[in-house]
Amino acid sequence: MSSQMVRGARRRLGVVASGVAGLLVAGMMVAANAQAATGCRVAYAVSAQWPSGFTANVSVTNLGDPINGWALAWTFPSGQRVTQAWNAAVTSSGSQVTAANVSYNATIATNATVSFGFNGAWTGSNTAPTSFALNGVACTGEVGGTATPSGSLSPSVSPSMSPSVSPSTSPRPADPMATVAAMQPGWNLGNTLDAIPDETAWGNPLTTQAMLHYVRSQGYNSIRLPITWSNHHGPAPDYTIDAAWLARVRQIVDWSLAEGLYVMVNLHHDSWQWINAYPNDRTNVMNRYTALWTQIATAFRGHSAKLVFESINEPQFAGTSGDAESDQVVQELNTAFVRLVRRTGGDNATRLLVLPTLHTSGEQARLDALNATFNQLGDPNLAATVHFYGWWPFSVNIAGGTRYDSNVEQDLVGTFDRVHNTFVSRGIPVIIGEWALLSYDYTRPGIIERGEFLKYIEAVGHHARTRKLTTMLWDAGSFLHRTELRWRDQGIYEMMKASWSTRSGTASSDQVYVPRTGAITGKSLTLNLNGLSFQGLWQGSTSLTNGTDYTVSGSTLTLTPAALTRLVGNRAYGVNATIEARFSRGAPWQIGVITYDPPTQAAATGTTSAFTIPTQFRGDQLATMEAKYADGSPAGPANWTSFKEFWSNFQPDYAANTIILKPEFFAEVNDGAVTLTFHFWSGTQATYRITKSGTSVTGTT
Repeated sequence: MSSQMVRGARRRLGVVASGVAGLLVAGMMVAANAQAATGCRVAYAVSAQWPSGFTANVSVTNLGDPINGWALAWTFPSGQRVTQAWNAAVTSSGSQVTAANVSYNATIATNATVSFGFNGAWTGSNTAPTSFALNGVACTGEVGGTATPSGSLSPSVSPSMSPSVSPSTSPRPADPMATVAAMQPGWNLGNTLDAIPDETAWGNPLTTQAMLHYVRSQGYNSIRLPITWSNHHGPAPDYTIDAAWLARVRQIVDWSLAEGLYVMVNLHHDSWQWINAYPNDRTNVMNRYTALWTQIATAFRGHSAKLVFESINEPQFAGTSGDAESDQVVQELNTAFVRLVRRTGGDNATRLLVLPTLHTSGEQARLDALNATFNQLGDPNLAATVHFYGWWPFSVNIAGGTRYDSNVEQDLVGTFDRVHNTFVSRGIPVIIGEWALLSYDYTRPGIIERGEFLKYIEAVGHHARTRKLTTMLWDAGSFLHRTELRWRDQGIYEMMKASWSTRSGTASSDQVYVPRTGAITGKSLTLNLNGLSFQGLWQGSTSLTNGTDYTVSGSTLTLTPAALTRLVGNRAYGVNATIEARFSRGAPWQIGVITYDPPTQAAATGTTSAFTIPTQFRGDQLATMEAKYADGSPAGPANWTSFKEFWSNFQPDYAANTIILKPEFFAEVNDGAVTLTFHFWSGTQATYRITKSGTSVTGTT
């Protein structure tokens, strides 16, 4: 977010254990001019070893005058070789190895320490090197050493401190693919620590241990903690994070880890509050960015490897020439993030770091730009992240996007294929850091029809699972009732849960509409088996009878007139009964049996700021609205489509028996006549005509 780093062939390894396999300390002298004081220490630690491989960490402490530019040389005594390094540029010639500084750690002040690490390969034995040279000068452990010929460095390490880890019991270094796989599924604590100015400002309650325990008990393995830091730190140049805020973040992180959850933290709304100014204010933004991430990384460097850092949420920028330049800006910030976190040491040396694309977009150009960053960094412990909110017309219900159709499916499959092919197929794990639909919101019911949303959920789970993508549900309060610790819609949760491991069957609709008057006829739905077999229909615990209550022909399920007559009862408007189709695996498909009559509307007068259409819904539900001028061209906002955006332009109020036309709709409607067509889920359409004159509006049927 060099040459192509081959990750796919890397073996899946276990998590690094806390024990250090071996520690070697060498005093060494730094070659300098005759007047400079020189000297340093080296700590070489084998932190993990397994048959044929190991991980080592090296720390160099400068005891003399400051140096700018360093190269550490040693000889492996047992023919080991370095296979991958971080925080240093490592070259080898036979058993002789040189690790040189990279751009961000070239300077070592007096008594300062620089660290780097590497993965290595070994056969036979893994004896630690016993002598080192910095900038060509052998170590003596005292200030004022002299140069020693290359290849004959005098040892200053006790042989008794050589590694003695048994390959059969040693922990293995973390495998980022395995780590990200273990994070599936994930859940976002949305609109909480990211809320401005504080945790409860956007309507959610304070986070509790009980809530985190509930999330874990429901099968979630990871939690993303979006955090906005901009209101919780001091001024330049230190940008010191408020102690109370950092303590609260630490508390929630620790509670989550104690529940066994992986945890991902980030800079969240900082992205649009101040990071977006980076192209035109590089120094100030980078100083602030560096200060914050250095403090965060330092505060958590001793935490479990199950804590993951994500650089920036949805990076976006002002003042660039376009996406190509913005891609470069993201690369600069992602690169700085990786390097500054790594140099804080501790467990941050190998902690999984997550890098986003520009806008966390799944477009191929954005993915390619992030892939170039991975290649440049050459860091083995990185993951990519994008966000996914579905095909936009369906996600917000505009342009007739009311159903989970082929457009939605193609957008989903295309996005997930791109991220899989760009990253996962090459051994780079991917986290879908946020997913849902943009306008699914329990406070705005009806924008997304429930059954269509269930199909989307089922498909997201299936396509993510088969492409080895980890998904993290964006939940700002619409799914989990955080006070009562229950799901607001249990059926939606059950569909999500099933999708983590298998497919579920669905149908062309989750609604069957039966007229309130007249003869009742059979009603058919098309089953989407998704490779499963249909097992029957149930009403509660009662099995309906095949042949009497329903028939199945191929993928067509038909409810008989007799069954529908029984299910609708007295034929009161609305849902009279709920039945469910069961399949060989997965969640059942609920079907509401609804009595209705075509909705009716009446004339009205009002203004552009307050206009409602009297509507008797009579058991039906509104799907969408069209608006056209007399010449047939679209009226209102988004003038490229006649189908207007649900809720932002129009809103049903079922309790008041009205449809509200919003000021935002009238703001882009010309004076004159407009024909509205209301589409209902029963299939009924109602035509209504409005006339706008200045701020006055009249309506007729």
